[in-house]
Amino acid sequence: MFDTINKILTSIDNLVWGIPLIVMIMATGIYLTIRLRGLQVRRLILAVKYMLANEEHDDGDGEISSFAALCTALSATIGTGNIVGVATAIVAGGPGALFWMVMAAVVGTATKFTEGFLAIKYRTVAEDGHVVGGPFYYIENGMGKQWRWLAKIFAFFGLCVGLMGIGTFTQINGITSAVKNFFDPDSINTVSILGRDYSWSVVVAGVILTVIVAFVIIGGIQRISTVSQIIVPFMAIAYVAVAVLILILNYERIPGAIVEIVQGAFGLRAAAGGALGAMIVAMQKGIARGIFSNESGLGSAPIAAAAAKSNEPVRQGLISMLGTVIDTIIICTMTGLTIVITGSWNVGLDGVDVTTRAFQVGLPFPAQVSSFILMMCLVFFAFTTILGWDYYSERCLDYLTHNNAKAISVFRWLYIACVFIGPYMTVSAVWTIADIFNGLMAIPNLIALLALSGIVARETKEYFKNFKAANK
Repeated sequence: MFDTINKILTSIDNLVWGIPLIVMIMATGIYLTIRLRGLQVRRLILAVKYMLANEEHDDGDGEISSFAALCTALSATIGTGNIVGVATAIVAGGPGALFWMVMAAVVGTATKFTEGFLAIKYRTVAEDGHVVGGPFYYIENGMGKQWRWLAKIFAFFGLCVGLMGIGTFTQINGITSAVKNFFDPDSINTVSILGRDYSWSVVVAGVILTVIVAFVIIGGIQRISTVSQIIVPFMAIAYVAVAVLILILNYERIPGAIVEIVQGAFGLRAAAGGALGAMIVAMQKGIARGIFSNESGLGSAPIAAAAAKSNEPVRQGLISMLGTVIDTIIICTMTGLTIVITGSWNVGLDGVDVTTRAFQVGLPFPAQVSSFILMMCLVFFAFTTILGWDYYSERCLDYLTHNNAKAISVFRWLYIACVFIGPYMTVSAVWTIADIFNGLMAIPNLIALLALSGIVARETKEYFKNFKAANK
């Protein structure tokens, strides 16, 4: 039965994440990069300055600071995709998948800027006074009421992504798998659930995480943003520091790894006649996992950006685009390099086991210590993603139900229930479901970004014209 379900899901996934969607995502990023004249490169330093000085400008409408909005967005993007997702992509598509993951992120920063810009420009204030925004509002308010059906499609798929994709199953599954690999790798202590044996470590970890998640998300955006501002910077810096240590200790392997990544990206290591096929697989897996990780083009981050206390779309767009830089260009690249230089992608392992081996081989510590470090990083990464995607999903439901408080309350408990059952989903099915909903969610958002790109380009140009005049 499980094999049949997996085959069906895989067929749907291959259809959704076929060449057309990959081309659409990359083409949108390239098109926005051109229209914004490489803004993600030219204005990167300014974006960092805005992020660090955000409190000075947080005097607009909104519920949380611009930095808190970025941390909330990062809490949702920095998750198992950075550890498990990168490993899965490299195992399936070879080292070349990392190249395409980074390329998708480079052009994706322009996409993320556009999303953050539109989130502020077209957000609105609900009847109860809280600020709401995101793709459904810039579709409806920017493209016109006649496009409301497209906004509802986005909201529906966004709800599904959070409830049955990125937000719950993949994250809790990644956490419990890491805990099991550390405490009970041989599944010695097991319990039978619905006819299948599970390690007690999986059961206990799942229950504990479910309780903690319930405590935080019931507190709403204020509690989620508070937790995110504490955990996100700490976990990101700690993980990058460990990855950099691995690279320093294995520096002589880095040039060879880079050559292997570039060759794999263009199918140059494939047998004669198979280069194009190898390149397509690397592109598909790399771009799909890159989008899963940084969510550029999905339309999730602007939901958090809309809550920022800022009335300046360009400024918030610049801060928002740093999410892709931090998530994929820095963190995912670090993970990918550690996997490639240690050769962990080609030894018959899958999922979190690949990255675990990379840490065990690359770090000068006993295997148990290295596994514990990775486990803790994964737990924090995935935990914050669960929180961030609950907020995103609630805002999608808020739009669909016209701010029905009872519906939101019921949804929170349903979300908690999905976190609870997540550990018992099969790994392949979990990631495939997430990929499918990611692709379906991206389509209406990309249509809106292209339709409104002229407004973004025009107002961004005007902003920097005034900015230049003011700083002469």
